[in-house]
Amino acid sequence: MAVVNMRQMRDNQAGTIAAIKAEGELGRRIRDMGLVVGTSIKIQGRAPLYDPVALRVMGFTLTLRNNEADFIEVEVEE
Repeated sequence: MAVVNMRQMRDNQAGTIAAIKAEGELGRRIRDMGLVVGTSIKIQGRAPLYDPVALRVMGFTLTLRNNEADFIEVEVEE
């Protein structure tokens, strides 16, 4: 298992959140969306200019800007 930044994940790649590096208001907002350590996610797709990224988490689709995804580390199978 490798730990990568969420921005580096490919389409249809799945993994488990290993760490949230954001502090303060942004960190709270990310956790409020359900993105906490141990949550399984799958990259669903990206916009034409690669921002934002759409992911499946807990049965719903969530979009994040790349600058938000930079704070999330995900454990993926190689």
